[in-house]
Amino acid sequence: MRLIDIGVNLTHSSFDKDREQVLRDAEAVGVSPLIITGTTVEESENAQRYAASRNTAAVKRCFSTAGVHPHDAKMCGEHTIAELDALAQRPEVVAIGECGLDYNRDFSPRDEQRLWFERQVELAAALNMPLFLHERDAFDDLYAILKKYLIAKKVVHCFTGGEKELDAYLSLGCYIGITGWICDERRGTNLLSLVKSIPSDRLLLETDAPYLLPRNMGNKKRAGRNEPKNLTHIARYVAGIAGKDLAVLAEETFGASLTFFFNSCEPF
Repeated sequence: MRLIDIGVNLTHSSFDKDREQVLRDAEAVGVSPLIITGTTVEESENAQRYAASRNTAAVKRCFSTAGVHPHDAKMCGEHTIAELDALAQRPEVVAIGECGLDYNRDFSPRDEQRLWFERQVELAAALNMPLFLHERDAFDDLYAILKKYLIAKKVVHCFTGGEKELDAYLSLGCYIGITGWICDERRGTNLLSLVKSIPSDRLLLETDAPYLLPRNMGNKKRAGRNEPKNLTHIARYVAGIAGKDLAVLAEETFGASLTFFFNSCEPF
């Protein structure tokens, strides 16, 4: 079984003491490569740098994204897009993002969120690169911006919406990222029926580690650190919900991830 974790915050400080072991543990259960999420210019640079350090000409263990999370939109400036553009030229960088809108916490003013999200969408369109999207309680505005641009590949990272949002995103050609949120009996139950409606070639899996440790992992500490190796648990749970054999679901999501990030090639 092979799985690609399309969203892992591997540069997070919680991994500082054992980052390489976390990578090895994921590889040991078939989770490889990892797509490391960039959330600011600095973190995008760190993600790219780490990915490059783990790769050789023969073996590619990590890739990364380059973007600014809506929480940090207020920190953007005149050089932000140029810096992301430069990063996007690196072979390890396979998408623009994490970018989008977050009206749940409003850590950045909404007008700045919209401005810098659209600037990143424009960059992805200019570079013909995939978009790695974040949306919380901001569907209408994010959808309106996306509709203005011809972006061939875009994934709604950590989808938590309802049927209306899912149908709309799929109508735009979006891929849908499912995390351990679906394993949360408090807030993820709406996904149990919706995940069956996601076409097999549009479903991607991610941990969002160190966040969103699946709450149904038996005796695991519910407040503990999530790791990319736990993608196997998420895949198994989703396969059960969808009524599919785990090997089949893994093959489908692996193939969809290849198509999304690597144009169906396997450069690793």
